[in-house]
Amino acid sequence: MLFRKRIDRYCSYCLHCTKLNEHQVLCTKRGVVAATSQCGKFRYDPCKRIPGKAKALDFSKYDQEDYSL
Repeated sequence: MLFRKRIDRYCSYCLHCTKLNEHQVLCTKRGVVAATSQCGKFRYDPCKRIPGKAKALDFSKYDQEDYSL
């Protein structure tokens, strides 16, 4: 869920960080750090969080009769 109450406080989601590559971010407070690092200056930026993909729906349990009126 994108806007859940308890989020992971990773530097990759922080307002003070800019993504360098998949494993490192550039923090204005601490310099180059790992994307999974955490610090006390964390400020959540919802625009930096990429939600996971939704599960594919399984329509195999329905037959043709379920779709007719």
